[in-house]
Amino acid sequence: MRLLSTIGFFIAFSISVCAQLSESDLKYFKELEDSLKKQHDRVFYSKKESNRFEANKQFLVALGTILKDEKSMLYPFDSLTDVSRLYSPDQKFRIITWNIFKEDGTHAFFGFLQVNTVKTEKKGLFKKTTTTQYEVYPLLDKSGTVKTPENYVADPSKWFGMLYYDIIKSDDEFYTLLGWDGNDKLTQRKFIDILYFKPDGAPVFGKDVFKIPGKFAKRVMFEYAGEVAMSLKYNQSRKQIIFSHLAPNSLDPTLEGQYQYYGPDGSFDALYMKKGKWTYEPAIDIRKDKDNRDNVKKPDPNKQTPIYKPK
Repeated sequence: MRLLSTIGFFIAFSISVCAQLSESDLKYFKELEDSLKKQHDRVFYSKKESNRFEANKQFLVALGTILKDEKSMLYPFDSLTDVSRLYSPDQKFRIITWNIFKEDGTHAFFGFLQVNTVKTEKKGLFKKTTTTQYEVYPLLDKSGTVKTPENYVADPSKWFGMLYYDIIKSDDEFYTLLGWDGNDKLTQRKFIDILYFKPDGAPVFGKDVFKIPGKFAKRVMFEYAGEVAMSLKYNQSRKQIIFSHLAPNSLDPTLEGQYQYYGPDGSFDALYMKKGKWTYEPAIDIRKDKDNRDNVKKPDPNKQTPIYKPK
């Protein structure tokens, strides 16, 4: 049900965004999108790794050229189904990310950040001026060189690559992004990443906004076995990021820290916003959350017409 409502939201959003473009603009970007779609399919469906990466070079150049046009931010590019295209809730930016699977089990990440940049400049002692301009930033993945992902802070040219799947606007100072990384043959990872903008409009990934015992993180990382699934979602009604509690699949103490043996243990923890910080809450009870069907009244059997009435 949630998936359908999410799909419905993005369809409605795409329609409203396209409505802001003229017919000639829509025709122009549709032609460009059709060309991109052919390259897109070679990137994601070529059998050979070398062919995927060669096609990706062309795809990067073509998409990067298109995104230089400010109006491109208003076009959804819905046919690029293997590319994540997320607008921030306030429509200040759109972040575009994708990954290419490599034969060694790792993933390479690519992307662009489109921003309606708001720049604030001081003019004298008490006066400030604010200007808005469009900018696009290529996201260059440097995650392979990062030894401590949770403490890493960087601009788009040194981005810690991942595939983003949700954006949360919970504070005036920053945005929270949920992302995934296939990592390698043994483990995969999910992240709670942070994006904020300096007064001059420059984007930065990673920020000290977490209040978690024993951590001084700029982003939060969850690493677990490659063959299991972990839940990491934002719950709108509770205003919390709710996630599976991860633990080794055995009581053997030697498995501590060997994340290829980690997976959900059936319990859930959460982060909630308090005084501008994502604050940790362990062992939450998610049974309190009601499904949309909980309020549906059960039919009165005396008022129902039987499907089959025996003779």
